[in-house]
Amino acid sequence: PVGGVVVGGGISGLCTAQALTAKHSGAVGSVLVTEARGRVGGNITTLEDEALGYLWEEGPNSFQPSDAVLEAAVDAGVAEELVLGDPTAPRFVLWGGRLRKTPSGPDAVTFDLLSVWGKIRAGLGAVGLLNGEAPAYEESVEQFIKRNLGDEVYFRLIEPFCSGVYAGDPTKLSMKAAFGKIHVLEEKGGSLVGGALKLMQEKKANPPPPRDPRLPPKPKGQTVGSFRKGLRTLPEAIERNLGPDVVKTGWALKEIDRAAEGFELTYDTPEGVQTVQARSVVLTTPAYVAAELLRREIPDAHQFLMSFEYPPVGAVTLAYPKSALREDRLDADGDLPGFGQLHPRTQGVTTLGTIYSSSLFPGRCPEGQVLVLNYIGGALNQGIVDQSEDELVAQVDRDIRTMLIKPDAPPPTKVGVRVWPKAIPQFQLKHLETLEGAKESIREAGYDGLFLGGNYVVGVALGKCIEGGYEQAAEVAEFCASASASGVPAAAAPAAEAEEEFFT
Repeated sequence: PVGGVVVGGGISGLCTAQALTAKHSGAVGSVLVTEARGRVGGNITTLEDEALGYLWEEGPNSFQPSDAVLEAAVDAGVAEELVLGDPTAPRFVLWGGRLRKTPSGPDAVTFDLLSVWGKIRAGLGAVGLLNGEAPAYEESVEQFIKRNLGDEVYFRLIEPFCSGVYAGDPTKLSMKAAFGKIHVLEEKGGSLVGGALKLMQEKKANPPPPRDPRLPPKPKGQTVGSFRKGLRTLPEAIERNLGPDVVKTGWALKEIDRAAEGFELTYDTPEGVQTVQARSVVLTTPAYVAAELLRREIPDAHQFLMSFEYPPVGAVTLAYPKSALREDRLDADGDLPGFGQLHPRTQGVTTLGTIYSSSLFPGRCPEGQVLVLNYIGGALNQGIVDQSEDELVAQVDRDIRTMLIKPDAPPPTKVGVRVWPKAIPQFQLKHLETLEGAKESIREAGYDGLFLGGNYVVGVALGKCIEGGYEQAAEVAEFCASASASGVPAAAAPAAEAEEEFFT
């Protein structure tokens, strides 16, 4: 049988497969990646119009260039293609009719997005003087931030950030699940600052292993990355390196059954029905797809996985002549500086946020133009699925003429519009318990060697999916190694016992 079958050719699945072959081939053996669609990459959707000179993204736009991401780029052979945004590029939030810089570094005291009292309240809460006692119940993002940092930080910074990252509703998002690294600080040190100091002490006492010498230098500051020809560069390189015998597109998984040596997977393929024997299986599909695959054999897992919400998001890419930009948005060279802007739901603007694509990375549009990627929809505006492309373009254009584009500027060029009906999994209250429930159901059914992966498991950011893929590969390798050492077939041993439990 195949050592490991990875179901789903998005970035999570491809990075799992890349790590399995590059780092764990001894333990796992052969690997197969299957993707139902005709291309790899999942939500990564880079498009190019060479005739008009546009290169744009219709899914995720960039990534945090962490060491995990850099490692994946090196392993795929595309590190030379990396491009990084300007680490000093400001980010803006719309408040009171104006775009205001978010705090970063030295201007953390002088920025005007928060009032003087808002800054004092945030500071006192951060050091533990005004944050009250953490409740015994799981807090939403809204509850945690208001308690620790005050209302202003919530409404002016965190609420728009939740819209930008999750397209979500922070009154329902779980702080522990959605922003675990921040949540744990209070647990660790009694306050956000106390936790950060304790974390620094721990890192000093237990320094991380030496950095991989193959990696490019650590990028300076808070920046984002992509590739010269867009994000598609990474998944396409992994597919190319693994080869057509390993990566199969147009393979739609229909059934997963236990078999003597693990699992039997049945596919509809361009060549007809195919079956594959596998020692281990990693499902990196969206939760609702994994749920349907497990519905017959593990109904409890189906029920858990179907409970995750995926609201719709639209990606609307528009081009304007530089002359259409408002004068106060330009720098001394007449360019549009910055990463982009976010729009709190309280400010009367429908568009969630706007990324300055052509300011971030080179070669995104012709000289004399600006290219902006606008996100619309999300948990609080699900009606976008009923709107036409032209209606979405008109809404976005109308919105950004109130603060970015001159009101009398010519109409934009519609470069691309993509509506994702089920876009981003929402890490809502009880998310972690629900996920653990699904995993526990799989174990109880005797499906050892079947793993759940993807963004609803590890996090929605692109870097999290890449890092999660590498970590998942290590789990699979550990499982295969222990199964081989014990001489027990992957999923067969507990099968009879599990079936007995299932029917009682």
